[in-house]
Amino acid sequence: MAAAAGGEEMRTETEPDSDGGSEELVLTPAQLIRSLEQEANLKRTKKGDLKVSIHHMEIERIRYVLSSYLRCRLVKIEKFFPHVLEKEKSRAEGEPSILSPEEFAFAKEYMANTETYLRNVALKHMPPNLQKVSLLKSVPKPNLDSFVFLRVLERQENILVEPETDEQREYTIDLEEGSQHLIRYKTIAPLVASGAVQLI
Repeated sequence: MAAAAGGEEMRTETEPDSDGGSEELVLTPAQLIRSLEQEANLKRTKKGDLKVSIHHMEIERIRYVLSSYLRCRLVKIEKFFPHVLEKEKSRAEGEPSILSPEEFAFAKEYMANTETYLRNVALKHMPPNLQKVSLLKSVPKPNLDSFVFLRVLERQENILVEPETDEQREYTIDLEEGSQHLIRYKTIAPLVASGAVQLI
C-alpha cells in the first residue's frame, strides 16, 4: 500500500525488516522508521488537500504496525534474553547487530534484574552449592526448527533442506526469485541474514 503527498510516493512494504513469525530476532525495523520520516512531506502540501488526510491515515497505520512490531521484538527479547545477548556477544566484528542500542540496553537490564530477583528470592535460601544458576541453560532457546513463510528476493541454488539420513538421501532445492515457500527457519537463516530471502 502506498499513499502520495506532495508528489512523492511513500512505500510501506517492510522489505527484509520483518521477523516473519520466526522465534529468532532477525533485523531492526529500519524500513518502517524510514517511512515515518517522510512525515515532513506533509508540510509542503496545501491545507484542505485530500492527499494530506490520506497521508495522515497512512502514517498512523505505519505507527501502529511499527509499535506492534517493536512489542513483538520485546516479547522475544524477554523470552530468550540470555540467548539474544550471547548471540550479540559472539557477533563477528563488522557484522550488523540484530538489536538496536535501546533493545540491547533493555536486554542487559532485563538479565541483570532477573539475576537479582532470582538471587534475592530463591538462591540465597538454597545450599551454597546450588546458589549459582546458568540462565543460558535454564531459559529455552528459540525454536529454529519452526516453519516460516518466505519470499525469495535473489535466486538461490542447492539449498539443503534435509540432511542425508539412513532412510533418505539429502534433499536440496533451488529457490527461484519471486517464489514463496514454507520452510524450516534453520535452513534459510543465513539467507535471511544476507537479505537473499524475506520472511513474510
